[in-house]
Amino acid sequence: MRSSGLSPLRSLRRIFAIFSKELAQLRRDRMTFGMVIMIPLIQLVLFGYAINTNVRDIPVAVVDQSQTGISRTLVQIVQATQVVTVTENLPTPEAAEEAIKAARVRAALIIPADVAGRLARSPSIGLGTPPSTSEETSRPVAQWIVDGSDTMIASAIKSLRAMPLTEILRKAPNRSTPTFEVSLFYNPEQRTAVNIVPGLVGMILTMTMIMFTSAAIVRERERGNMEMLINTPVKPMELMIGKIIPYIFIGLIQMMIILGLGNLLFNVPVGGRMLDLFTGTLLFIGASLSLGLVLSTMAQSQLQATQMTIFVLLPSILLSGFAFPYEGMPVIAQYIAEVLPATHFMRMIRGFVLRDAGLAELHRDVLWLAGFVVIGLTVAALRFKKRLD
Repeated sequence: MRSSGLSPLRSLRRIFAIFSKELAQLRRDRMTFGMVIMIPLIQLVLFGYAINTNVRDIPVAVVDQSQTGISRTLVQIVQATQVVTVTENLPTPEAAEEAIKAARVRAALIIPADVAGRLARSPSIGLGTPPSTSEETSRPVAQWIVDGSDTMIASAIKSLRAMPLTEILRKAPNRSTPTFEVSLFYNPEQRTAVNIVPGLVGMILTMTMIMFTSAAIVRERERGNMEMLINTPVKPMELMIGKIIPYIFIGLIQMMIILGLGNLLFNVPVGGRMLDLFTGTLLFIGASLSLGLVLSTMAQSQLQATQMTIFVLLPSILLSGFAFPYEGMPVIAQYIAEVLPATHFMRMIRGFVLRDAGLAELHRDVLWLAGFVVIGLTVAALRFKKRLD
């Protein structure tokens, strides 16, 4: 009769044998083993440095209608806060509004021709005699016009509304604290939904489009359909294009649902040219689907395809400007963000929906997405092999 005391020991041996087999299989599966190590490592380093709610170096334009030493000192002191960085000097407020609309800058500082006089008449704090008229008291030294669609950017600029401009005050007739007028464009109420809803289009399309196609080639192999494809005259590029076409319509439907419900439930305005909106969305859908096909040609199983999708999805959420301002990231994180299709679409969808921008004004992002589609499909077609591995 067998001793029952040996049963637990034999059970442990069998468990250890299965454990050893799974460990050996994981070790042979280099893709999965590499992602187990690299996903937490890369994302910890990347997001630890990239995620920053203290927005700095916001690109702004300056319209200096005074061209005096006081106005130049004013610009220098504003830049010294490190909240903003002057990237353009424009001649008129209208040019500044166009720069904001095209997303070249996020705000503009308008310095009037009579800035010296306004500074002299600004209200004193505890010193001197107050101005004689309420008009003089209420007149700001200069004006900020801000893209208010991003509430974090708007809040950062509003923090510059009142500044102790000591360098200028030495040159001014009285000692005062000048104020700036802040005008918020596109979202004066600073409602978060106005910024989030258009961004959700990019995030949901990124998730669904890449997920749909990242397992496309792997699924054919696992279902045994690869043998049938080998015996057909279908060329690799034809296969890639044929696989993404159905999902293009799905993506457009998702876009219309999100924006339609956003307008109905949260009163998010849908402005701009609808043809430009559909064209830009088509380019982004094509870029996401082609990226998914490239991942599908790299994956050996649907599990690996899912892991790769997550590896792309998380940076798209955190680095594209959806959750955190792009301007608050370090330069290296911005370079990584520029590679992601979601970053370019985030600028486009918010420009189309909120700022009434067109394809011509956002041409850099349009051209980048179009190039990504062509390169992505070409790489996927070249990597695809019409043979069983």
